[in-house]
Amino acid sequence: MSWVLLAAVLFVPALVFSALWSLLPGADEPPRWRVALADRLESWAHRLRPARPVPPNPFDALRVQERLGAVADHVRELELDPRTFARAERIIASQLAYDQLLAEACRLAGVEVLPRPKGDPAERFREEVELAARGWTW
Repeated sequence: MSWVLLAAVLFVPALVFSALWSLLPGADEPPRWRVALADRLESWAHRLRPARPVPPNPFDALRVQERLGAVADHVRELELDPRTFARAERIIASQLAYDQLLAEACRLAGVEVLPRPKGDPAERFREEVELAARGWTW
């Protein structure tokens, strides 16, 4: 009987506090109940009204342009510094990040992204030319 009381005294409060702790939001996320309620309201409202296309946010394009410029500068710095530790791995990782940003920029600009292998320089060049033709700079 004493083991049962010990377990009840130790584990039950721990379970209660962990359940309450999971309900509290993190530093940068809304409470779960609010997210669930918003999802339900959104699905319910979606049934009532026809879907209208959402205009693109110009600040999203600006954010992607800034990140493209920062990653391109980073790749250039890596290519110019021959003494960088694990230089090839860093260049490959930075180029893959650059390719993902290019794909996001193409999505925002309405450019078709062709299914190619990761790191394809021809596809990267085509996407850069298409974005430059649409007025994108970075």
